[in-house]
Amino acid sequence: MAQGLLPFKIERTEESNGLTSLAGLPGYLELGHVLGLANSVARHLKLRAGGQGYSDVQMVTAFVMMLLAGGECVDDLRRLEGDDGFCRILRRAEFAGLPREERRARERRFRKERRRAVPSASAARAYLQEFCVPEEDQRAQGSAFIPPRSEGLKALAKVNQDLVASVQARSPQATATLDFDATLVEVTKESALYCYKGFRGFQPLNAWWAEHELMLHTEFRDGNVPAGFDLLRFLQESLEMLPAEGVERVMVRSDTAGYQVDFLRYMAEGQSRFGRIEFAVGADVTPALKEEVARVPESAWKPFRRWNERKKEWEETGREWAEVVYVPDWVARKKDSPDYRFLLIRERLSEQPLPGMESQLKLPFPTMEFEQQGQKAMYKLHCLITNRDGAGDEILRWYHERCGKSEEAHAILKHDLAGSNLPSKYFGVNAAWWYLQIMTMNLSAAMKRLVLAPMDESWKTRRFKALRFLLIGLPGRVVDHARNLILRVGAEASALLEEIRVRVKGLVRAPA
Repeated sequence: MAQGLLPFKIERTEESNGLTSLAGLPGYLELGHVLGLANSVARHLKLRAGGQGYSDVQMVTAFVMMLLAGGECVDDLRRLEGDDGFCRILRRAEFAGLPREERRARERRFRKERRRAVPSASAARAYLQEFCVPEEDQRAQGSAFIPPRSEGLKALAKVNQDLVASVQARSPQATATLDFDATLVEVTKESALYCYKGFRGFQPLNAWWAEHELMLHTEFRDGNVPAGFDLLRFLQESLEMLPAEGVERVMVRSDTAGYQVDFLRYMAEGQSRFGRIEFAVGADVTPALKEEVARVPESAWKPFRRWNERKKEWEETGREWAEVVYVPDWVARKKDSPDYRFLLIRERLSEQPLPGMESQLKLPFPTMEFEQQGQKAMYKLHCLITNRDGAGDEILRWYHERCGKSEEAHAILKHDLAGSNLPSKYFGVNAAWWYLQIMTMNLSAAMKRLVLAPMDESWKTRRFKALRFLLIGLPGRVVDHARNLILRVGAEASALLEEIRVRVKGLVRAPA
């Protein structure tokens, strides 16, 4: 090709040269092997059992590696296939540790000589189509309906459960703080239903394990299905997803979608295998509650401070908190009802309504008028209900922690990964795509927690953009030498990748 404006030329090569722009990706492939991801897929997912073509393990592995590398749609599998060096490693990794007969059996799945390391985009779309759910045609605008999950979707949930359990086995946590929250995924597909914000989309409900920073459970839902719909069942499923050993205490945080009698009583009365579950849930500010708030003396309101980690000091927020003695009807009806506490935060509106306009004020949050030193002012109110003991301000600060990490996880799923690029008009296909984002995010979180953070604490807070720039997207060359596959990289990258391999190998000796 002719020289351009700057003094260099571009030449095309037809030979396979082993170059890779994904020299850090095999580390994730190796970590997934140690955590048993492939074995779990083979054990639970049976869409391609005994058939021909790419197996379930090959399909799921290709999707996860493509998403880690930055792929945003099914067609981006072509980009992964175009990386000759990584494909060489992927092909070799498929047969690692297998006896000769099984290796030959896997090769016989293909009628012709296999030329690709990852499935084509058309084959991948056909595979996703196998996750379609029954009764999908019953979805309709105006009625909340969750189609029953197909066997394939149930299997993906079990694979994610095994992945979380494998991380727990290597980094045990006695406490599981579960943050329940839904997120909206806006789409333009005609098959999608309108959500409460007025656009077409889907609204997956997620359970985030705060201590591990992993997504424990998810349920893909239509946009018109509210977050609080069938929440108790989702809680029970999430508890079943927790590892059988190691977890001794469960705590739950949720917004006002969790303010449901059966949901609260199930946790407070200890009806699960974990016994009494401590919780903090956003509560509706009802007229009856406002009457009790009005009786709270002004001296009972205390400044609500927050800890500034950077400055190592407490700082004022301009908000105040108080505990209100309030017994709603659903608590009073039951004599042996557990104790519930109502904690409130009030925040003075920066712009006060004009005199006489208070009754016409319409805001997306509850407000209430308070009188201080003979002057009235309008305040924003936020209330939560809890069964926890201890200082009220500490419970409020603990509750507010959910607003950071769980919402950050939603941003990772939708923007750092491809959760917002749903590939189909079919509900089941999109649900399977969402599960793949969950597994990919959890594998990356496991890499940061188990491997990278012990090397350097700064890795813990890095998002996918930094991981792809500093680790996954490293350049290298893969060569065959003396029956060995060798990944050649620069000196600095070599030190990083070698330390990662040592730490990943050290996880093999941990209990499974």
